[in-house]
Amino acid sequence: MNPVISFKSHLAVCALLFCSGACAQTPATQQIRVLTLLGRPIQFVVADKQSLFAKYGVEVVNDNKKNSDELRADLAAGKGDVAYLAVDNAVAMVELAHQDVVIVMGGEGSQNELIAQKDIKSVADLRGKTLIVDAPNTAYALQMKKILLLSGLTAGKDYEIKPFGATPQRLIAMREQKDFAGSMLGPPVSLVAKKEGFVSVGSVQQLIGPYQAAGFFTQRAWAKDHRELLIAFLSACIEAQRWLLNPANKPQVIDLLAAQYHLAPEIAAEDYDISMTHPGGFAKDAQFDLHGFENVLKLRAEVEGQWGGHPPSPDNYYDPSFYQAALAKTK
Repeated sequence: MNPVISFKSHLAVCALLFCSGACAQTPATQQIRVLTLLGRPIQFVVADKQSLFAKYGVEVVNDNKKNSDELRADLAAGKGDVAYLAVDNAVAMVELAHQDVVIVMGGEGSQNELIAQKDIKSVADLRGKTLIVDAPNTAYALQMKKILLLSGLTAGKDYEIKPFGATPQRLIAMREQKDFAGSMLGPPVSLVAKKEGFVSVGSVQQLIGPYQAAGFFTQRAWAKDHRELLIAFLSACIEAQRWLLNPANKPQVIDLLAAQYHLAPEIAAEDYDISMTHPGGFAKDAQFDLHGFENVLKLRAEVEGQWGGHPPSPDNYYDPSFYQAALAKTK
């Protein structure tokens, strides 16, 4: 045998083996479509910058919606694979739209406040006023109804509710139309509003308590058929959340918040302090707050009269197996 040919053949075999080994270490990229409401979540920005999605072989296509009604409709129609939104929307999809939806991971608690026009001094001053919400029968609208109910005010009787869209749009509307007396707003929008002179007349943390807000949910059939892809995606999000909550990354996180949400540096710093270090902000390892979710169900039962006023078990809506598998994958 020609020794030159033999040497070249040996090199070719080595190259093939090396490539096979390298390819085995890099997962094939799979695409996942994620529906959101307030732009690209900061966890996704981190996961991109830190190459965490690539690490787990996931390509995320982020489809931002103008309101939660549109987001829920698109998820039900299969126009998105996973949603990241207040998980009460998942409950609403199950109970009101009869969709077989399952919550698979947490993410954030709630630090919403009832923010009102400058001349409003208390919740009682909202009697006879119009308040604006994203959707009138889910999530943060129910928070608002509960806060007003604590002061004896009932929706439709003592005040009016008008659907208007996502949080930033509601603040813009309140600036432009003084007839819109108030709305539930969370950081950083609530921080901006208070800097502008709008007033807080009640907070979720003070008046309602722990509340499981934003989390990940999907159609149960899709989760079953794409289990490994979903686990890989959740794993990347868990690692991104760890990076966000690591105090060593504080300066970088503040810069990201300022850039992502177009915030002044001092507002971004305040947003970091509230969202990363206080109860009701980003959860460690994106844990699902079971007690906070029980409060979500209790609120829906009490305010909307769902289930005859008796909230069901959280197990009806949350399957922890996906999160547990993702968490194990990150260790």
